[in-house]
Amino acid sequence: MHYAYVTDGNRLVRMEGDRDLRDAEWIDLVQPSDREMALLREMGVAVPTLAEMEEIELSNRLYRENGLDYMTAVLPGERSSGENGALPVTFILSDRRLVTVRHHSPRPFLTFPTRAERSTLGCGTPDRLFSGLLEEIIARLADILEGSGRVLDATTASVFERRNTSAASDRLQAALRDVGREAETMARVRLGLLTIERILAFYTAVIEDRPEAKRMRPAIRAQMRDVQALEVHADFLGNRVSLAVDTTLGMINLQQNNTVRILSVIAALFLPPTLIASIYGMNFAHMPELDKPWGYAWALLLMALTTGGTYLFLRWKNWL
Repeated sequence: MHYAYVTDGNRLVRMEGDRDLRDAEWIDLVQPSDREMALLREMGVAVPTLAEMEEIELSNRLYRENGLDYMTAVLPGERSSGENGALPVTFILSDRRLVTVRHHSPRPFLTFPTRAERSTLGCGTPDRLFSGLLEEIIARLADILEGSGRVLDATTASVFERRNTSAASDRLQAALRDVGREAETMARVRLGLLTIERILAFYTAVIEDRPEAKRMRPAIRAQMRDVQALEVHADFLGNRVSLAVDTTLGMINLQQNNTVRILSVIAALFLPPTLIASIYGMNFAHMPELDKPWGYAWALLLMALTTGGTYLFLRWKNWL
């Protein structure tokens, strides 16, 4: 499947019908078929496969071939199965058009066509299209980080709420799940920022021979600063995740300690009566109280006194 766009003034318009792809200024390939890959090859664009895009070597993700610049980033998005994940996206840039190859649905690829004219440099040329799309991707990653920060705020606040024991246990388990999910999200964002930073560094090196190099350089530097600032923010949120996990585990340990303390107190309260009952349950021939009419009441009184004395002692020590 593919989407093709042309520019109309400073707007991006999707091509409809059977128009020739050679007229497109941006071709967005989504899980391209063999027919689409063959069609792009006829246009002089060698489309990499998913296996080639997943290669982690720098030379396989950032290179120039036949006058085309190939740049691959790993971006978070929705897979075809409906699950969120991070998959590589390849940008193929030439003087005539921008080609993107992806196998999932990062949100910026859905929102950018309707907002291309609002990007810093517009969308009048393939380079400006590429810059605007990167700008949209960086903004989306910033939104994800901001959302993760809000979730961490709410989760940390819920950890310190005072509720009954059963509700607290469920809340703490939910907090651990939420923090773990946000940690995974931030890891994807961090990987996306790292790969975009490498793309910008590569693009800075190859832009010198392009007509709009002078106009593009300030925009690239601004995007590089944005990426670096987001990386610092991602590191900060990563520290918050560690703090939230430690806090949640600490609260769980306190809750477990309270439960163990209650069981220990109950065991301590019943220890003296158990000792007395064990003594008077012995089968010795000479036990003076066995022949007395008040023997049973005496044993019960001793049990009550020792239990009450143990309870008062524990209260005096502030263990209750």
